[in-house]
Amino acid sequence: MVYYPGQTLTKGKNCYDGVVNGLSDLGMSVLGYTRGRFPIMEAVDLPLGYTNGTVATKICNAVYNKFKDPGFNDTQVMYFTAHGPGILFTKKKPVRKLEDLKGLKIRGHGTTAALIKALGGTPVAMPMPELYQALQKGVVEGAFYPMEVNKGWKMADQVKFCTMSLSCAYTTSFFVVMNKKKWDALPDDVKKTIEEINKEWIVKHGEAWDSSDAEGKKYFLKKGGEIITLSKDELARWKKASKPVIDNYIAKMKKKGVNGKEIVDYIESLLK
Repeated sequence: MVYYPGQTLTKGKNCYDGVVNGLSDLGMSVLGYTRGRFPIMEAVDLPLGYTNGTVATKICNAVYNKFKDPGFNDTQVMYFTAHGPGILFTKKKPVRKLEDLKGLKIRGHGTTAALIKALGGTPVAMPMPELYQALQKGVVEGAFYPMEVNKGWKMADQVKFCTMSLSCAYTTSFFVVMNKKKWDALPDDVKKTIEEINKEWIVKHGEAWDSSDAEGKKYFLKKGGEIITLSKDELARWKKASKPVIDNYIAKMKKKGVNGKEIVDYIESLLK
């Protein structure tokens, strides 16, 4: 991103309203923090089988560019980014088939909690900073998250098994937005420069997620973690079990007058 004199940046749960109201010039946060506010972009976070952060980030921006979620109308969107595949990690019990997940207490919230429930687990909501201790004390028995968390949050110190549940892997999308008045006040040449650099950062941010995932995997294996690869048939079972989460989104959007199926179909076409 481009910064200019006097510019301020906020991050976190309430940063979007902060940008809208002029408390900050720029803001970066997670779409899921304000669920329901950005209905079109919520589709990106569904368990559609993401493969890496580069792909997820490209899809995030493609969905916005095609459908223009009205939730962002009161800011100037810079770009979106999204982490690599969110998959299952467990502490004591290896999950080698869908039945192994039944009844396990797994950390997750929002769409991830719905996925855990659909797969037979018991979702337990908590913020990421509490997960390490929750695993340590046995409050939860596992969690869904991207590989990079193993090193970045030292979660590989607690989990032992990684189930490569890629057929229903989700992502978490982030936005970067600017205050409308600040944007409108910029000279055209500065706007053009910012837009060009934002395009570069879509690529760079996606690659950064993938690099972090690679480091997380390395750290997980170094700590003695075991990666469990699911068969083609088993992956198909996980995908089928997760379908109600997607169907629920489509039904919810229909009530709001949004064609959720068109959005999901578009994402799936990009994933292919």
